[in-house]
Amino acid sequence: MNFWDRLENHFQATSNRRISSLFDNDPSRADKLSAAAGGMLLDFSKTSIDDESLKLLLELCSEAGVAERRLDMFEGERINVSENRSVLHTALRDPDGAPVLVDGADVKPGIRRSLAKMQSFSDGVRNGAVLSASGKRFTDMLNIGIGGSDLGPAMASAALAPYVDTLRPHFISNVDGSHFRDATSYLDPKTTLVVVVSKTFTTIETITNARTARDWIAGACGPEGVRRQFAAVSSATEKAGSFGIDMKRVFGFEDWVGGRYSVWGPVGLSLMIAIGPRKFLEFLAGAREMDAHFLAAEPKANLPVLLALVGIWHNQVAGYETTAILPYDQRLRLLPAYLQQLMMESNGKSVSRDGEPLTRPSGPIVWGEPGTNGQHAFHQLLLQGTRIAPCEFLLAANSHEPELQEHHDLLVANCLAQSEALMRGRGADSRDFKTDSNPGGAGNRTRLASHREIKGSRPSVTLLYPKLTPFVLGQLIALYEHRVFVEGTVLGINSFDQWGVEAGKEIARSLLPAVAGRADAAGLAGSTRLLIDYIAMNRR
Repeated sequence: MNFWDRLENHFQATSNRRISSLFDNDPSRADKLSAAAGGMLLDFSKTSIDDESLKLLLELCSEAGVAERRLDMFEGERINVSENRSVLHTALRDPDGAPVLVDGADVKPGIRRSLAKMQSFSDGVRNGAVLSASGKRFTDMLNIGIGGSDLGPAMASAALAPYVDTLRPHFISNVDGSHFRDATSYLDPKTTLVVVVSKTFTTIETITNARTARDWIAGACGPEGVRRQFAAVSSATEKAGSFGIDMKRVFGFEDWVGGRYSVWGPVGLSLMIAIGPRKFLEFLAGAREMDAHFLAAEPKANLPVLLALVGIWHNQVAGYETTAILPYDQRLRLLPAYLQQLMMESNGKSVSRDGEPLTRPSGPIVWGEPGTNGQHAFHQLLLQGTRIAPCEFLLAANSHEPELQEHHDLLVANCLAQSEALMRGRGADSRDFKTDSNPGGAGNRTRLASHREIKGSRPSVTLLYPKLTPFVLGQLIALYEHRVFVEGTVLGINSFDQWGVEAGKEIARSLLPAVAGRADAAGLAGSTRLLIDYIAMNRR
């Protein structure tokens, strides 16, 4: 019997056991099913995992070769098998570390040169050495990208708002014209720096928005405005130059950096400008510390490994199809969307690395919202619905607003209360429900109590950290990156391609002539033709 079968059998044999009873039977459970590293604490004791299931999960991890494949990734082996590429986002945050060879050449000198170029440009923009076409200092910055070229810097800039001290960052991703209009309505084109982020400089949404931004800047500042007020992050330097961007302001990156893993390098240029090079280096240092922990810590004390194994227990073993990411930090409001892309684009596959159909479910559906907002929306389903959705709570011990300590205390209390309520529930015989204020006598009070009952025994993990600083944010993102790697390795899939995304782009390009009225839609499938005909008719 293999480890998967043993895990499933153990889950079935213990599925009627309440999570709260595990604490009653083992006073040391919280200590045994938690781990700390780099100032962070991961508590997964409020799950149904016990000593036996944890032992089996760790053995499954070993059998899958996580340790060996982890070393392959850090050393530059081509673990992205479908694209024959190395996966080296970890090298971006360790520019001064040991050499890493790709095709016999060390990538570190190039990373250091790129970082130095980013720092020089960022310092110039921030201190006024780099000015707009009008000779004024920049007041705002507009990042144009999509996917990892947007979510990374946008999420991190929002998370690190207390450290944004010079230019105000803004982000455009959606090709919907309303996004461009709304993002630029209150900006002055004469003092706005535009950063276009597109690896190939062909991503249709990004280039469409970039052309509109070029017209917007040129209309206010003349043709010189494009050269003076644009920068690009792209490997296609010639295309960026043809667009009108000064080649000295084009920041390239390599094919061994996937979009959703790219905030650590030139894609993070907007973040560096927003918080300054020194804080950006602290951001890299936090990720680098998590990398070191991931490489060195034993699996039973390894935060990324443990978080991944909890996810596998919930998704592949227990059959819970979704994971709720619930940061109790308003500045992490974009983190659920960021992790949604990281986890679902990486592990949303249906075949193994060898191209064979998967025999088990791939990654979970990821969703979420900051607390306490979510409590007044979907937590009702989490607590009393018929579906179980494992929750991952994230919480800082300290806020950036000590003068508002009452707010933070209430936030902390709410976060801890949610995980407690999910686990313990509340019985229908609670004294709170049997009051004389309920009309209709004892019978009605009994019926009302059933509506208020919370069955509990619903799993959650909690990740605590001291304060949301650049260093801690780096740790946090790297933790989830490595969690995705471990889950993908155990499932036997390639976490570093995204062919489904590419297919959608190709179909969109083929449909564009018919949508724009430049081609006949007659040859399209019946439903698509019907929809295009409706749009055409209502545009007249």
